[in-house]
Amino acid sequence: MDNQNEVREFLISRRARLTPEQAGLPAGGAHRRVAGLRRAEVAMLADVSVEYYSKLERGNISGASDGVLHSIAGALQLDDAERAHLFDLARASHAPAVKPRRRTARSAAIRPGLQRALDAITAGPAFVRNGRMDILAVNRLGKAFYADVFAAPGLGNLARFSFLDPERSRIFYPEWEAAADVTVAILRTEAGRDPHNKDLQDLIGELSTRSDEFRTRWGAHNVRRHGTGEKTFHHTVVGDLTLAYEGLELTTEPDLSFLIYTAEPGSPSEERLRLLASWAASHEEETATTAGTDLSETNRTLG
Repeated sequence: MDNQNEVREFLISRRARLTPEQAGLPAGGAHRRVAGLRRAEVAMLADVSVEYYSKLERGNISGASDGVLHSIAGALQLDDAERAHLFDLARASHAPAVKPRRRTARSAAIRPGLQRALDAITAGPAFVRNGRMDILAVNRLGKAFYADVFAAPGLGNLARFSFLDPERSRIFYPEWEAAADVTVAILRTEAGRDPHNKDLQDLIGELSTRSDEFRTRWGAHNVRRHGTGEKTFHHTVVGDLTLAYEGLELTTEPDLSFLIYTAEPGSPSEERLRLLASWAASHEEETATTAGTDLSETNRTLG
Protein backbone atom coordinates (compact mmCIF):
# COMPACT_ATOMS: atom_id res chain seq x y z
CA MET A 1 0.00 0.00 0.00
CA ASP A 2 1.18 3.51 -0.80
CA ASN A 3 2.05 5.27 2.47
CA GLN A 4 1.49 8.80 1.18
CA ASN A 5 -1.95 7.89 -0.08
CA GLU A 6 -2.80 6.18 3.24
CA VAL A 7 -1.76 9.27 5.22
CA ARG A 8 -3.65 11.61 2.89
CA GLU A 9 -6.91 9.66 2.96
CA PHE A 10 -6.76 9.07 6.71
CA LEU A 11 -6.26 12.75 7.55
CA ILE A 12 -8.91 13.88 5.07
CA SER A 13 -11.42 11.37 6.44
CA ARG A 14 -10.80 12.47 10.04
CA ARG A 15 -11.08 16.16 9.10
CA ALA A 16 -14.31 15.60 7.18
CA ARG A 17 -16.11 13.97 10.10
CA LEU A 18 -15.36 16.76 12.61
CA THR A 19 -17.74 19.72 12.52
CA PRO A 20 -16.73 23.27 13.55
CA GLU A 21 -19.17 23.05 16.47
CA GLN A 22 -17.46 19.89 17.73
CA ALA A 23 -14.12 21.66 17.51
CA GLY A 24 -15.42 24.75 19.35
CA LEU A 25 -15.35 26.95 16.24
CA PRO A 26 -18.05 29.13 14.62
CA ALA A 27 -20.17 27.20 12.14
CA GLY A 28 -19.44 29.64 9.32
CA GLY A 29 -22.97 30.21 8.08
CA ALA A 30 -24.65 29.20 4.83
CA HIS A 31 -21.60 29.94 2.69
CA ARG A 32 -19.62 27.06 4.16
CA ARG A 33 -18.97 24.51 1.40
CA VAL A 34 -17.79 21.58 3.55
CA ALA A 35 -19.44 19.91 6.53
CA GLY A 36 -16.14 19.11 8.19
CA LEU A 37 -13.24 21.29 9.17
CA ARG A 38 -11.20 23.26 6.66
CA ARG A 39 -7.45 22.72 6.45
CA ALA A 40 -6.89 26.19 7.83
CA GLU A 41 -9.02 25.38 10.87
CA VAL A 42 -7.10 22.18 11.60
CA ALA A 43 -3.84 24.10 11.23
CA MET A 44 -5.04 26.77 13.66
CA LEU A 45 -6.17 24.19 16.23
CA ALA A 46 -2.87 22.31 15.91
CA ASP A 47 -0.82 25.55 16.04
CA VAL A 48 0.98 24.88 12.75
CA SER A 49 0.97 26.83 9.50
CA VAL A 50 -1.66 26.12 6.85
CA GLU A 51 1.14 25.35 4.41
CA TYR A 52 2.69 22.80 6.74
CA TYR A 53 -0.60 21.06 7.52
CA SER A 54 -1.45 20.97 3.80
CA LYS A 55 1.89 19.28 3.20
CA LEU A 56 1.07 16.66 5.83
CA GLU A 57 -2.38 16.08 4.36
CA ARG A 58 -0.81 15.46 0.96
CA GLY A 59 0.90 12.50 2.60
CA ASN A 60 4.31 14.09 3.19
CA ILE A 61 4.45 13.12 6.84
CA SER A 62 8.08 12.04 6.95
CA GLY A 63 10.00 14.34 9.27
CA ALA A 64 7.00 15.37 11.36
CA SER A 65 7.96 15.43 15.03
CA ASP A 66 6.06 13.57 17.75
CA GLY A 67 4.96 16.95 19.10
CA VAL A 68 3.42 17.95 15.77
CA LEU A 69 1.70 14.58 15.42
CA HIS A 70 0.25 14.91 18.93
CA SER A 71 -1.00 18.39 18.04
CA ILE A 72 -2.62 17.15 14.83
CA ALA A 73 -4.20 14.25 16.72
CA GLY A 74 -5.58 16.65 19.30
CA ALA A 75 -6.96 19.03 16.69
CA LEU A 76 -8.73 16.16 14.91
CA GLN A 77 -9.91 14.69 18.23
CA LEU A 78 -8.44 11.28 17.43
CA ASP A 79 -9.11 8.46 19.86
CA ASP A 80 -6.33 6.22 21.15
CA ALA A 81 -6.55 3.78 18.23
CA GLU A 82 -6.56 6.59 15.65
CA ARG A 83 -3.67 8.36 17.34
CA ALA A 84 -1.63 5.15 17.33
CA HIS A 85 -2.52 4.63 13.67
CA LEU A 86 -1.29 8.11 12.77
CA PHE A 87 2.02 7.39 14.49
CA ASP A 88 2.24 4.01 12.72
CA LEU A 89 1.79 5.74 9.36
CA ALA A 90 4.44 8.30 10.27
CA ARG A 91 6.83 5.56 11.36
CA ALA A 92 6.30 3.70 8.08
CA SER A 93 7.11 6.88 6.14
CA HIS A 94 10.53 7.07 7.83
CA ALA A 95 11.44 3.49 6.96
CA PRO A 96 13.34 2.69 3.76
CA ALA A 97 11.47 0.90 1.00
CA VAL A 98 10.98 -2.71 2.03
CA LYS A 99 9.82 -5.55 -0.17
CA PRO A 100 6.56 -6.97 1.20
CA ARG A 101 7.25 -10.13 3.17
CA ARG A 102 5.18 -13.14 4.00
CA ARG A 103 4.49 -13.83 7.66
CA THR A 104 2.40 -17.02 7.53
CA ALA A 105 5.07 -19.51 8.53
CA ARG A 106 6.16 -17.49 11.55
CA SER A 107 2.66 -16.57 12.70
CA ALA A 108 1.32 -20.10 12.38
CA ALA A 109 3.84 -21.53 14.86
CA ILE A 110 2.02 -21.79 18.19
CA ARG A 111 4.10 -22.73 21.22
CA PRO A 112 2.95 -25.89 23.06
CA GLY A 113 2.69 -23.86 26.26
CA LEU A 114 0.32 -21.44 24.59
CA GLN A 115 -1.88 -24.30 23.39
CA ARG A 116 -1.91 -25.75 26.90
CA ALA A 117 -3.02 -22.37 28.24
CA LEU A 118 -5.90 -22.41 25.78
CA ASP A 119 -6.83 -25.98 26.68
CA ALA A 120 -6.93 -25.06 30.37
CA ILE A 121 -9.84 -22.70 29.66
CA THR A 122 -13.00 -24.82 29.67
CA ALA A 123 -15.83 -22.42 30.54
CA GLY A 124 -15.70 -20.32 27.37
CA PRO A 125 -14.31 -20.18 23.83
CA ALA A 126 -10.68 -19.08 23.72
CA PHE A 127 -8.42 -18.64 20.73
CA VAL A 128 -5.26 -17.02 19.42
CA ARG A 129 -5.32 -14.97 16.23
CA ASN A 130 -2.89 -12.84 14.28
CA GLY A 131 -3.45 -9.33 12.94
CA ARG A 132 -4.71 -10.77 9.65
CA MET A 133 -7.51 -12.37 11.70
CA ASP A 134 -6.42 -15.95 11.09
CA ILE A 135 -7.46 -18.16 14.02
CA LEU A 136 -4.22 -20.01 14.73
CA ALA A 137 -5.17 -22.03 17.81
CA VAL A 138 -8.32 -22.73 19.85
CA ASN A 139 -9.53 -24.62 22.86
CA ARG A 140 -12.18 -27.35 22.49
CA LEU A 141 -15.07 -24.95 23.04
CA GLY A 142 -13.58 -22.42 20.64
CA LYS A 143 -13.35 -25.06 17.92
CA ALA A 144 -17.05 -25.85 18.33
CA PHE A 145 -17.96 -22.16 18.63
CA TYR A 146 -16.19 -21.23 15.38
CA ALA A 147 -17.08 -24.39 13.45
CA ASP A 148 -18.58 -22.39 10.56
CA VAL A 149 -15.53 -20.10 10.40
CA PHE A 150 -13.22 -23.08 9.84
CA ALA A 151 -15.40 -24.35 6.99
CA ALA A 152 -15.01 -23.02 3.45
CA PRO A 153 -14.84 -20.21 2.40
CA GLY A 154 -13.77 -18.82 5.79
CA LEU A 155 -10.95 -21.35 6.24
CA GLY A 156 -10.28 -20.14 9.77
CA ASN A 157 -10.06 -16.45 8.88
CA LEU A 158 -12.63 -14.21 10.59
CA ALA A 159 -12.54 -11.52 7.90
CA ARG A 160 -12.97 -13.97 5.05
CA PHE A 161 -15.86 -15.61 6.92
CA SER A 162 -17.58 -12.26 7.51
CA PHE A 163 -17.44 -11.06 3.91
CA LEU A 164 -17.21 -14.17 1.72
CA ASP A 165 -19.68 -16.38 3.61
CA PRO A 166 -22.58 -13.91 3.92
CA GLU A 167 -25.34 -16.43 4.63
CA ARG A 168 -23.67 -18.12 7.59
CA SER A 169 -21.88 -15.02 8.91
CA ARG A 170 -25.10 -12.99 9.05
CA ILE A 171 -26.67 -15.77 11.11
CA PHE A 172 -23.65 -16.10 13.40
CA TYR A 173 -23.43 -12.32 13.89
CA PRO A 174 -27.00 -11.02 14.53
CA GLU A 175 -25.50 -7.51 14.55
CA TRP A 176 -23.58 -8.16 11.36
CA GLU A 177 -23.11 -4.53 10.30
CA ALA A 178 -21.35 -3.65 13.55
CA ALA A 179 -19.27 -6.84 13.48
CA ALA A 180 -18.22 -6.11 9.89
CA ASP A 181 -17.21 -2.55 10.84
CA VAL A 182 -15.02 -3.87 13.66
CA THR A 183 -13.43 -6.53 11.45
CA VAL A 184 -12.35 -4.01 8.81
CA ALA A 185 -11.16 -1.52 11.43
CA ILE A 186 -8.91 -4.20 12.95
CA LEU A 187 -7.44 -5.02 9.54
CA ARG A 188 -6.91 -1.31 8.80
CA THR A 189 -5.11 -0.91 12.13
CA GLU A 190 -2.87 -3.88 11.36
CA ALA A 191 -2.12 -2.56 7.88
CA GLY A 192 -0.83 0.66 9.42
CA ARG A 193 1.22 -1.20 12.02
CA ASP A 194 2.70 -3.72 9.58
CA PRO A 195 2.46 -2.24 6.05
CA HIS A 196 4.91 -4.73 4.52
CA ASN A 197 2.98 -7.88 5.45
CA LYS A 198 2.36 -9.57 2.09
CA ASP A 199 -0.17 -12.04 3.51
CA LEU A 200 -2.23 -9.16 4.88
CA GLN A 201 -2.02 -7.26 1.59
CA ASP A 202 -3.16 -10.37 -0.28
CA LEU A 203 -6.17 -10.77 2.01
CA ILE A 204 -7.16 -7.11 1.66
CA GLY A 205 -6.85 -7.40 -2.12
CA GLU A 206 -8.97 -10.56 -2.17
CA LEU A 207 -11.72 -9.05 -0.02
CA SER A 208 -11.69 -5.74 -1.90
CA THR A 209 -12.13 -7.59 -5.18
CA ARG A 210 -14.86 -9.96 -4.02
CA SER A 211 -16.91 -7.92 -1.54
CA ASP A 212 -18.56 -4.53 -2.04
CA GLU A 213 -19.35 -4.48 1.70
CA PHE A 214 -15.65 -4.79 2.52
CA ARG A 215 -14.51 -2.30 -0.09
CA THR A 216 -16.88 0.39 1.18
CA ARG A 217 -15.74 -0.07 4.77
CA TRP A 218 -12.06 -0.16 3.81
CA GLY A 219 -12.43 3.23 2.19
CA ALA A 220 -13.70 4.74 5.45
CA HIS A 221 -10.21 4.42 7.05
CA ASN A 222 -11.62 3.56 10.48
CA VAL A 223 -9.29 1.87 12.96
CA ARG A 224 -9.86 0.09 16.25
CA ARG A 225 -8.13 -1.62 19.14
CA HIS A 226 -9.92 -4.82 20.07
CA GLY A 227 -9.65 -4.98 23.85
CA THR A 228 -12.78 -5.68 25.84
CA GLY A 229 -16.53 -5.55 25.38
CA GLU A 230 -19.64 -7.61 24.75
CA LYS A 231 -20.98 -9.32 21.63
CA THR A 232 -24.04 -11.26 20.61
CA PHE A 233 -23.91 -14.43 18.51
CA HIS A 234 -26.29 -17.04 17.18
CA HIS A 235 -24.81 -20.53 17.12
CA THR A 236 -26.61 -23.08 14.98
CA VAL A 237 -26.35 -25.74 17.71
CA VAL A 238 -27.31 -23.85 20.90
CA GLY A 239 -28.91 -20.60 19.70
CA ASP A 240 -28.39 -17.04 20.95
CA LEU A 241 -25.35 -16.14 23.09
CA THR A 242 -24.38 -12.87 24.74
CA LEU A 243 -20.71 -13.04 25.70
CA ALA A 244 -18.15 -10.70 27.21
CA TYR A 245 -14.70 -10.78 25.67
CA GLU A 246 -11.20 -9.91 26.81
CA GLY A 247 -8.38 -9.45 24.32
CA LEU A 248 -4.82 -9.86 25.61
CA GLU A 249 -1.62 -8.96 23.79
CA LEU A 250 1.13 -11.56 24.13
CA THR A 251 4.34 -9.97 25.40
CA THR A 252 6.65 -12.49 23.75
CA GLU A 253 4.64 -12.58 20.51
CA PRO A 254 3.24 -9.07 19.89
CA ASP A 255 1.87 -10.09 16.48
CA LEU A 256 -0.66 -12.36 18.19
CA SER A 257 -3.74 -11.75 20.34
CA PHE A 258 -5.24 -14.07 22.96
CA LEU A 259 -9.04 -13.73 23.22
CA ILE A 260 -11.45 -15.26 25.71
CA TYR A 261 -15.26 -15.21 25.69
CA THR A 262 -17.24 -15.68 28.88
CA ALA A 263 -20.92 -15.66 29.83
CA GLU A 264 -22.57 -13.95 32.80
CA PRO A 265 -22.81 -16.49 35.66
CA GLY A 266 -26.31 -17.95 35.91
CA SER A 267 -27.38 -16.53 32.54
CA PRO A 268 -29.01 -18.45 29.67
CA SER A 269 -25.79 -17.88 27.70
CA GLU A 270 -23.76 -19.70 30.36
CA GLU A 271 -26.11 -22.67 30.15
CA ARG A 272 -25.87 -22.66 26.36
CA LEU A 273 -22.08 -22.65 26.54
CA ARG A 274 -22.30 -25.75 28.75
CA LEU A 275 -24.56 -27.37 26.17
CA LEU A 276 -22.09 -26.45 23.42
CA ALA A 277 -19.22 -27.95 25.44
CA SER A 278 -21.20 -31.16 25.92
CA TRP A 279 -22.04 -31.26 22.22
CA ALA A 280 -18.37 -30.70 21.30
CA ALA A 281 -17.22 -33.53 23.58
CA SER A 282 -19.80 -35.98 22.23
CA HIS A 283 -19.06 -34.92 18.66
CA GLU A 284 -15.33 -35.54 19.17
CA GLU A 285 -16.05 -38.92 20.74
CA GLU A 286 -18.32 -39.88 17.86
CA THR A 287 -15.70 -38.78 15.33
CA ALA A 288 -12.98 -40.76 17.12
CA THR A 289 -15.21 -43.85 17.25
CA THR A 290 -16.02 -43.57 13.56
CA ALA A 291 -12.36 -43.15 12.69
CA GLY A 292 -11.47 -46.19 14.79
CA THR A 293 -14.16 -48.28 13.13
CA ASP A 294 -13.00 -47.22 9.66
CA LEU A 295 -9.41 -48.11 10.56
CA SER A 296 -10.47 -51.56 11.80
CA GLU A 297 -12.43 -52.19 8.61
CA THR A 298 -9.42 -51.15 6.55
CA ASN A 299 -7.12 -53.46 8.52
CA ARG A 300 -9.50 -56.39 8.06
CA THR A 301 -9.69 -55.72 4.35
CA LEU A 302 -5.93 -55.55 4.03
CA GLY A 303 -5.55 -58.67 6.17
